[in-house]
Amino acid sequence: MLALLVADGASGSASAVRLACDRCVLEVSVSGAGATVLSKTPRRNGDGHPSRGLVHATNPVSAGLEDLQLTVGEGPCLDAFASGGPVLVADLAAETARWPAFTPAACELGAAAVFSFPLQVGVVRLGSLDLYRDTTGPLTREQLADALILSDFATEGVVADLDGHSGDDVSWLADSHEQVHQAAGMVKVQLGSTTDVALMRLRGYAFAHAMPLADVARQVVERSLRFTDSEEGQ
Repeated sequence: MLALLVADGASGSASAVRLACDRCVLEVSVSGAGATVLSKTPRRNGDGHPSRGLVHATNPVSAGLEDLQLTVGEGPCLDAFASGGPVLVADLAAETARWPAFTPAACELGAAAVFSFPLQVGVVRLGSLDLYRDTTGPLTREQLADALILSDFATEGVVADLDGHSGDDVSWLADSHEQVHQAAGMVKVQLGSTTDVALMRLRGYAFAHAMPLADVARQVVERSLRFTDSEEGQ
């Protein structure tokens, strides 16, 4: 069963990550899966938050959950990356205190349970494999074992793509949030603040207006949205 992944994924590392996500839906009985690479290394604008690149998502909800975590700066993906261990939440609605910004928005997207697994080699963490269900309930022992195998398989695909790159460099991925970093630099100048404060203002605006962070960033870069010390206005 899962042993066939080795042969099926041999044609390319990107397809290996895609295959791992697709097999999670089948073998782990989840509604969707996504794999994300993260880095703790600050980018050129001084951003101290992990930069990230979505490798693959099986459906729009999975992609939306990844984007949401970047927007609010919290969630199972970031916790799994920080801790180096799985984050298993069988009833997401009960985790409002843990993730006050992520949980209600994720439930609105359609997630009822979330399971995140770090992609890591030894002590080196590369990202996470993130699964969700549209119904509550824990993983069975067999499903958990399969998810761990598939996270290792996804890690192999990411490592293959990292060949020739620093482990802290995710620029080889098509980062859909590149404008976020450019926008953060512009807001930093507008506010006379640090980059962390600029990112908080961007994330806060996105969350308050129920907008993807990338859309807010695009408006800033296009100069149709400007931030001030007291208010934001178009």
